[in-house]
Amino acid sequence: MPEFSVVIITAPPPGQSGESAGPTVKIDGREALLRSVELFLNRSNVKQVLLAFDNAQAEEAKRKFGNHLAFSGVKLAWTTNKWFDQIVAMAEKLVADTSHVIVHDAARPAVPFSDIDALMEAAEKHDAVALTTALQAPLLELDEGGGAVAAHLPSRYVQVLTPQVFSRAKFLEIAKTRKDVHPSQLKTVTGSALNVRVGGNGDAGMVKAMLGMLPKPKLKALSNPFEEAQW
Repeated sequence: MPEFSVVIITAPPPGQSGESAGPTVKIDGREALLRSVELFLNRSNVKQVLLAFDNAQAEEAKRKFGNHLAFSGVKLAWTTNKWFDQIVAMAEKLVADTSHVIVHDAARPAVPFSDIDALMEAAEKHDAVALTTALQAPLLELDEGGGAVAAHLPSRYVQVLTPQVFSRAKFLEIAKTRKDVHPSQLKTVTGSALNVRVGGNGDAGMVKAMLGMLPKPKLKALSNPFEEAQW
């Protein structure tokens, strides 16, 4: 069975211009990055959770999150505010018994537990797996001046989400080359449309609503009528 390390990235994803405050936006009182970390805690097949920060945020991050993350067993990595720099920093911290690495955007806290289960299951057979969701409207292709040059049907495209999972070897290859895997190497798993990215404070209300709609894990059935009374 796969044994997972989880790396959570606070840098903006590749292709996103400018800075992103998404990971530190508070959703119903708790920062998105803390909620993203909590998605992977208390899973027996997760051996470690790593969280990367920009060096420039080191003191503030330690003050705000250090105690909480230390109590949860989360290890921190410090580097630049670039996606692949954070990948490289965390590749150096993988524990020896990790067979697969889950990569997640800290600004995506609304991920159903069942999507993570499906991702982990697919990792048993594939070296690179990504969650995706369908697009709902046609896409317009623009030229460099912003003029529309072509329309594309949404049925031909999907949106790639995180978390994604890679075999240890494939993750180390990504860290070495600083490039994502070619799309032809990805196994796609259909994920929930609730998995939206926090871009700024204006998204807090929307993401709070998404969190409220997530399916709840089934509770373990009580083995006898007196078990509940013990608590």
